[in-house]
Amino acid sequence: MLIIAGLGNPGAKYASNRHNIGFMAADVIHTRHRFPAWRKNFQAEVAEGVIDGERVLLMKPQTYMNESGRSVGEAVRFLKLAPSDIVVIHDELDLPPGKLRMKVGGGHGGHNGLRSISSQITDGYRRMRLGIGHPGDKALVHAHVLSDFAKADRDWLVRLLDAIADNAGELTKGADNTFANRVHLITEPKAERKPKAEAKTDGSSAAPADATPIEPPPKNAMAAVLRSLLAQKTRR
Repeated sequence: MLIIAGLGNPGAKYASNRHNIGFMAADVIHTRHRFPAWRKNFQAEVAEGVIDGERVLLMKPQTYMNESGRSVGEAVRFLKLAPSDIVVIHDELDLPPGKLRMKVGGGHGGHNGLRSISSQITDGYRRMRLGIGHPGDKALVHAHVLSDFAKADRDWLVRLLDAIADNAGELTKGADNTFANRVHLITEPKAERKPKAEAKTDGSSAAPADATPIEPPPKNAMAAVLRSLLAQKTRR
């Protein structure tokens, strides 16, 4: 079994915060892979399902971010899993918005959720680091992570979360590098390339040299769910 634990803070007050991108990712995986309804266990909201033939326990710890380890540790001990069986999804200040990196082990980098988990199960677990950008001043970090994503963030956020859910099967195989590469290919803007002019065979004009093919829109099955999440503050 694999545990995928998205980190965040419980409650509508925090639902749209940058700090809650881990919860958002867990919600999109939950819906995309048709997991059963969330239930309470291990001091978390949990749902057990199957992704690419492998059993997966999705978790959203309800202990608040700084005590995430209490919830994750309880589940790991009960299920008798190794740290390598855990993927923790969390916000990352040191990555630009929309970037994803996978990492195994290492320090917590000042992230209190990771600090708490490492204290419970050691630091040998897998991390999915989702960039939210740095405000530029250490004094502004607290307000930055606990503020809502801006309207301008929605396009890259929807694209990123959809890509994570669509390729979650690679996580169940332990293929973290393949997973990260696939997400990167989907979310990274493609460099514009000028198509080669075709040779004239019938006197007709070739396509303009600066013509750029129009790409189809990304598959945004979760766009409505995410927009609803990000709109919560407006409705309050």
